[in-house]
Amino acid sequence: MVWQFASRYFSAKKSTNAINIIAWVSVVAIAVGAGALIVILSVFNGFEGLVKSLYSSFYPTIKVAPAVGKTMLLTDSQLKSIAQVPGVAYMSDVVEEKAILRYGDEPTIAILKGVDSNYNHVAGVKDKMVRGRFDTGDEVAYRAILGLELESALGVDVERSLVPVTVYLPRRDVSTFITPEQALNSGVLYPTGTFAIQQEFNSKYVITHIDFMRQLLAMQPGEMSALEISAKPGTDEQQLKQRLQQLLGKDFKVQTRYEQNQSLYAIMQTEKWAVYIILSFILILLAFNMIGSLSMLVIEKQKDITILKAMGARDSLILKIFLAEGLVIAGLGTFIGFVLGVTFCVLQEKFGLIRLEGSSFLVDAYPVNMHGVDFVLICVTILVIALAASWFPARRAAALGIELKAT
Repeated sequence: MVWQFASRYFSAKKSTNAINIIAWVSVVAIAVGAGALIVILSVFNGFEGLVKSLYSSFYPTIKVAPAVGKTMLLTDSQLKSIAQVPGVAYMSDVVEEKAILRYGDEPTIAILKGVDSNYNHVAGVKDKMVRGRFDTGDEVAYRAILGLELESALGVDVERSLVPVTVYLPRRDVSTFITPEQALNSGVLYPTGTFAIQQEFNSKYVITHIDFMRQLLAMQPGEMSALEISAKPGTDEQQLKQRLQQLLGKDFKVQTRYEQNQSLYAIMQTEKWAVYIILSFILILLAFNMIGSLSMLVIEKQKDITILKAMGARDSLILKIFLAEGLVIAGLGTFIGFVLGVTFCVLQEKFGLIRLEGSSFLVDAYPVNMHGVDFVLICVTILVIALAASWFPARRAAALGIELKAT
């Protein structure tokens, strides 16, 4: 009965057209707010998914690094134990160090990352090659895969040039020196390919063979900067991390992909929630239209309220009727907003209606990705705002006294 009264009051013609107009303005306002929330949150989801896919091409599922210092030593028995941990698919030894690269006259500082033959199973750099091939070489000739911006900064042409890049790395066994050359070991790398993932990687990373790095840094066999691990499909990263941490102990730091980029993910989540809060405040402001609409409806329906109370209706029933009226307005606006938002997101995904300006982006148009949890969150938000906006007019209606006049 409550919903019958509410729907009747919403759809019936009022004595003053302004009441109907304000009611529909409230519906349109909520629709615009709900649709805007869906679109904006979906765009944030799209960018988040894009960034995560790019970072997952470079960062492994799990990374094991020394808790103290820059390098660690894992024995064959330890590596075998790690490989037998449930959820571990592949492992790759990695050695990273800052280096000076010289190709021509201008030196460039970069990060050299030495990897073994399993690296392509734990990272997707090979799939991001834009020129040349992924080949780290061997003891006959060690090779290098350069980031796109770094290749440009050095002036290297990986497809045509046969001139090697000279690499200078610090010597770990030297504490005092007279000339800079005495503190550095040098070697040469032959560029064979270029990758393009994200500017953070493209501008400073060079991937080469791990044996090249161990030779120049005078490392022991099995010594490394980190052990990168890929997980089997369906494996929970947190559970895998806990298993590895329990196996290796406190001397090693085990990080999931999220923890390796915690600041980045935290910033993206913060931005998303900030936008949600701002748009929610806008919805609150738009809810004043609903308050005005319901207040005018209460004035319009004073006679009906008096009759209902004379027939024995409790104040709680009157309260529920006008609360339901507010929910009808909010529900209709939310439905229309969802239809508009979903339609726009689908069209944006298929046709790229709004495109990104410039040519340096990996995608041409704004990415969108709709999540069911966003719809639930928006529904709850609008429900709370609608109930709060409807409460005052509904209480006013419930408090009206019986005023029947004799004729």
